[in-house]
Amino acid sequence: MAERRSPKPQVGGSIPSWPALIVFFGNMCEIIMVFDVYKRGQGKYTRLCSAFGSALVVGLGCYQLYKKLDAWDLGLWTKTMVPAGLFVALGLLIFWLVNKQTIADFMIAAESEMKKVSWSSRKEIIVSTFVVIVLVILLAMFLGFTDLGFQIFFEWLLS
Repeated sequence: MAERRSPKPQVGGSIPSWPALIVFFGNMCEIIMVFDVYKRGQGKYTRLCSAFGSALVVGLGCYQLYKKLDAWDLGLWTKTMVPAGLFVALGLLIFWLVNKQTIADFMIAAESEMKKVSWSSRKEIIVSTFVVIVLVILLAMFLGFTDLGFQIFFEWLLS
């Protein structure tokens, strides 16, 4: 485990609260460092949205598990604590994944690329959407009439 050092000699770690954690927790320092936020402030919105989206999926899955366990007669403690424990465990996994170096670097890069995109104006989007809808309707009518023409032709040919 690499030791965290600060360029300032009066500060024991790169985060001022780390020396207290090392003193109070001793061997637990490695576990706490696993749940440290990687590159805090960079890719914030991408990581937050990814974490909330994943937590929503996990929460809905745990709710479905709760409903499935409710059908069996397992007792209140089992049918509530199993989904709750699973939610907490998967929540910690999501937090770890969102702050894992490779995944976090990808999300940071994705967010910085999205900031470089030149987005269309509202008027351009409305006009483009209208053009697409009209073309889809015209193409559907053309294919419908073509299909009707082939149907009439083959019925005439086979009769």
